[in-house]
Amino acid sequence: MIEFQGLSKVYGGFKAVKPLTLSVRRGEVFGFLGPNGAGKTTTIRMMMGILVPSAGQVLIDGLDCHAEPAEVKRRVGYLPDTPIFYDYLRGREILQFVAEMHGYPRAEAAERGARLLAEFGLEEAAEDYAVNYSLGMKKRLGLACALIHDPAVLILDEPINGLDPRASREVQERLLAAAARGVTIFVSTHLLAMAEKLCDRVGIIHHGQLVATGTLDQLRADASASGSLEDVFLKITSEAERETEQ
Repeated sequence: MIEFQGLSKVYGGFKAVKPLTLSVRRGEVFGFLGPNGAGKTTTIRMMMGILVPSAGQVLIDGLDCHAEPAEVKRRVGYLPDTPIFYDYLRGREILQFVAEMHGYPRAEAAERGARLLAEFGLEEAAEDYAVNYSLGMKKRLGLACALIHDPAVLILDEPINGLDPRASREVQERLLAAAARGVTIFVSTHLLAMAEKLCDRVGIIHHGQLVATGTLDQLRADASASGSLEDVFLKITSEAERETEQ
């Protein structure tokens, strides 16, 4: 469902993302992990057509994310790390606007928005302006926006950052249910315990280079490591750092 073909991004002499080749299967939850500045958000922005690749391409459902961005967005729900809304639109109005932009008639857009407001515990804030939403509320509203058109692919950048424990668990359960229905989920996160519980496979990027990919058991075997995903991640990135310094 997602195919990276030598995707890279260079700023002058700085290689933000080195040629990335990777496939994500339909219905898979794939975790994209790495330290700060490793290239995760840059990669996601190329997937969404926000940044132009320096080389290579990324295909979603066979469509080039840069050459066919509108068609890609019909199939994708996107949640950035920090969702940004029009401050003086109400939560209800934002969801209705997004649904109508995806082509739904006004009545159906309103119905979809109301349902998601209820599911994400935002009913009481439906008539509040987005500028008054907390970070957690904005994150939930952003995820509702990503889901409102029933996308085949979800691309999520830190989806539970800022959520309280109950909301975090509810979001994770919703993502697992979506994957069970065949939705492909590409998620970037620093929360390795969440990734271990949620993801079928993970990829670890370090200084723009994909240094490991596979299931947790495969990563343990490749790294000759044991323990949690956090333990394996720390060993792999430490070894990659030493190689970079040599």
